Amino acid sequence: MEIDGQVYVGVVKEKEKAKKQYATAVKAGQTAALVKASGRKMETFSVSVNIAALANITFTLTYEELLERKFGQYEILTRVKPKQRIQEFKIVTNIYEPQGISHVDVQSTFLSNEMLPLVEKTVTDKKAYISFSPTLEQQRSCPDCEGTLINGDFTVKYDVKREKGLGDIQINNGYFVHYFAPPDLRRVPMNVVFVIDRSGSMSGKKMAQTREAMLAILQDLQEEDHFAIIPFDHEITPWRPTIQQATNQTVTEAMDFIRNLEDNGGTNINDAVLKGVEMLHTARRNEMLPQRSADMIILLTDGMPNSGESRTAVIQQNVQKAVSGNMSLYCLGFGNDVEYTFLDVMSRENKGFARRIFEDSDASLQLQGFYTEVSSPLLLEVDLRYPVNDVDSLTTNHFNHLFSGAEAVVAGRLMDNGMDNFPVEVFGLGYENYQVQGQASALDWGVMYPDEEYIFGDFTERLWAYLTIQQLLDKSKTGSAEEKTNSSAKALEMSLQYNFVTPLTSMVVTKPESEDPPLVADKLTEEQRQMAEKGVTRASYQPPSRPTHLVDGDPHFLIELPDRKDALCFNINNKPGTILTLVKDQGILVNGQLIGDKAIPPGGQINTYFSRFGIVHKTLGVKLEVGTQDISVFQDGTLVDLQWSGTASLKGPNLDLHVTKDRGLTVTLKDSVKFVILLHKVWKKHPYHRDYLGFYTLDSHLLSPNVHGLLGQFYHSIEFEVSNMRPGESPEKPDATMFVKGHQLNVTRGWQRDFRNNIKNGEKIPCWFIHNNATGLIDGEASDYIVSGLFKTF
Repeated sequence: MEIDGQVYVGVVKEKEKAKKQYATAVKAGQTAALVKASGRKMETFSVSVNIAALANITFTLTYEELLERKFGQYEILTRVKPKQRIQEFKIVTNIYEPQGISHVDVQSTFLSNEMLPLVEKTVTDKKAYISFSPTLEQQRSCPDCEGTLINGDFTVKYDVKREKGLGDIQINNGYFVHYFAPPDLRRVPMNVVFVIDRSGSMSGKKMAQTREAMLAILQDLQEEDHFAIIPFDHEITPWRPTIQQATNQTVTEAMDFIRNLEDNGGTNINDAVLKGVEMLHTARRNEMLPQRSADMIILLTDGMPNSGESRTAVIQQNVQKAVSGNMSLYCLGFGNDVEYTFLDVMSRENKGFARRIFEDSDASLQLQGFYTEVSSPLLLEVDLRYPVNDVDSLTTNHFNHLFSGAEAVVAGRLMDNGMDNFPVEVFGLGYENYQVQGQASALDWGVMYPDEEYIFGDFTERLWAYLTIQQLLDKSKTGSAEEKTNSSAKALEMSLQYNFVTPLTSMVVTKPESEDPPLVADKLTEEQRQMAEKGVTRASYQPPSRPTHLVDGDPHFLIELPDRKDALCFNINNKPGTILTLVKDQGILVNGQLIGDKAIPPGGQINTYFSRFGIVHKTLGVKLEVGTQDISVFQDGTLVDLQWSGTASLKGPNLDLHVTKDRGLTVTLKDSVKFVILLHKVWKKHPYHRDYLGFYTLDSHLLSPNVHGLLGQFYHSIEFEVSNMRPGESPEKPDATMFVKGHQLNVTRGWQRDFRNNIKNGEKIPCWFIHNNATGLIDGEASDYIVSGLFKTF
């Protein structure tokens, strides 16, 4: 950051030390800021800082990324969402490639025909320049609009010229990097088993998208390929007992089978994957498959194993033992409820990798894109070899598969810094054996690009360090406890040495202690990203895209209004034992019962909290009773009791439940609303307080316009105006006048706590507090919402 000519530079620290510095600022009562990375196709960094009036501030973020070649090209993606027209707006891309540039393509989700001529593109043999700089007027979304057209992705795609054979080797400052992409080789036949989760949680859109993707994938199979389909829920039901050759007839019959695939039951991942392994082993033993072909299993699931063997560590051991290094396992985790770490480790242990399939409208295309990526193996068991006496500290130089359009990258350190050439060999098993030898020679980057020394100065060493750290982080997830510890320690050491923000480190932008608090930049793992999207961790409070309604504490009601970037809150005071209706809709009912403190503290008053919730969905045949001790689930005449003392999942065609030990319960009703109930545990010997529950509503937009109840009446909209801000009884809590539902109310600016991300302390959310049991805000009086039983309606 450069503020009024003063520069503040970020430094990378061990994550816990950085967090301690941040926590110190919070403890001091400062408005501390976190910077976190998130996002689907790219990392998104959010920065929050206080700026004095009339101050000039410049943020500069330098970000290094190893571009990964896919589908025969590299992609540079910039997500641009300024949300307003910008006085000076410019995107400039400079590409330098010593091999030469074969093609450059510019795409954008917001480029209209009128704006296309604004993209300037110049391509020479080894350089490319792209510029996009619309004026304020050209940014307008319409002639009379103040809004901006600039909203979406700006993407540059390109590839380099490739000589057949050895690939490209770059040497600089005692380090080398070797880029090897398989040349135009005949594709290796593929034997693939599709293991498809069709449990109850896959119902609706997920199952429809899976069917759509599988129909396209099956059509892409080639006649030299072999395939099998194993749908599974709590039972394993292969399409055919043996692997089939991909003839026109078998593919047509398989597509008919997929069209009729329906969801049902639990999730038995263990037996499903082991069945796939067995089918491939049997086909190999019976010589049904081409000798030189690639064996792989593609597992698609959206949830936790909860049928058959449900212990993830045992499943991993079973699969690794069965596979025995003879095939690759690719795991696709669909949505946010999947146990991604489990899939990630299981894939790595079996020559594959895991990918998340984001639960968006393009999920079917994501599935097809993954398959396209792995469906054309050109080489198997590829080794990139270098002279042992000349090179050390190699990154991974053995690759189980190299696919068409992809690239292997190896980096290492030269024993002799002055060495400018050394022999290199590449071996691989393709349709035919592949072997090539050559000589690596150093290029003088200073002569080639005299003005770009800042880019090419030490890039080979940093690239070597980056690859080494990534591979150490991968090793930290597998192997023995000692190997994991050693890999993490080495990764941390190198992250600090090279100033990389990794899952083990954070970047802290510090200013003098008397000024603003520090900024902390984190890099999330895929698991942390997933949790962040589920709302389990957030860097700082960000309003959700739709309102979230909750009641927690004594009992404090909070209505979030993201469109207004505001919130309303109120308390309902009543005696212990009272049952209140929170939500009432067509066939849906949620009631809550109050409990009081054990005793009144000296000079205080008794507080009441919710201790039990009754949830009914008549159409789905579901009834739940949630207390502070246990959870009872009635569905289709069956009773299941769950305990808070353990983590558990319950999946069915109409209902998904997930209990996090001593913390929370997530209830997802089919094609309807989602509820989260938090358990607040209190020290058993506490003289006054006792355990209680908090209730949170998500996806409330799925309920009907007629929904009602103390919370339900606010699910769709609430119109109000606030004016005449004035000092209140407390200096930090001003009063104001609110006009709502024809009433004029005195309200107070305060805050309530959202405990979803921090069950102990909660997050403070600013809101307008309505006094007197919300009289004037709620329909009728609070007493109108009292009912006689936990499953009774008012």
